[in-house]
Amino acid sequence: MMKYKPLSLPDVILIEPRVFGDHRGFFMEIFREDEFKKNLPCGSFVQDNHSKSGRGILRGLHYQIQHPQGKLVRVISGEVFDVAVDLRKSSPFFGKWSGAVLSSENKRMLWVPPGFAHGFYVISREAEFVYKCTDYYAPEHERCILWNDPSIGIDWPIIPGTSPVLSQKDENGLRLTDAEVFA
Repeated sequence: MMKYKPLSLPDVILIEPRVFGDHRGFFMEIFREDEFKKNLPCGSFVQDNHSKSGRGILRGLHYQIQHPQGKLVRVISGEVFDVAVDLRKSSPFFGKWSGAVLSSENKRMLWVPPGFAHGFYVISREAEFVYKCTDYYAPEHERCILWNDPSIGIDWPIIPGTSPVLSQKDENGLRLTDAEVFA
């Protein structure tokens, strides 16, 4: 049985799988539909994604304004600081963030519900990141919040003396006050 721990945003859930290991290696369940439906309002997953990034790369804060995606995220190699930002105007947590370190060592997963922006920063030399999504990628509906928007105030663990490596899309992210958000 997995452990489900709400973070400072109660809809963002840190999941700790039960790991069985010995001298040969380890085994763990990473997804079990009946258990997830009992513990998370996740619906069905329709798409799996896999990305690889080097140290200092920051991806995010991404979301889809239509066809919003819930994401079950985990790291299979390396370590990242993973973040979710509540973009639901009706939420008492609107504009607030939660974050957690996910790594191949700690084997934790994070549930990022629909209506949240998502991003991560690579702490290790490189990291491979996999995630299940509750809706399909729809690039025409993808939006991006500026990763360092001061109104959100994410405490990213940026490597001292460096700046994060960003895509053009992420460099041009909007401030929360200018972005499309959810009702």
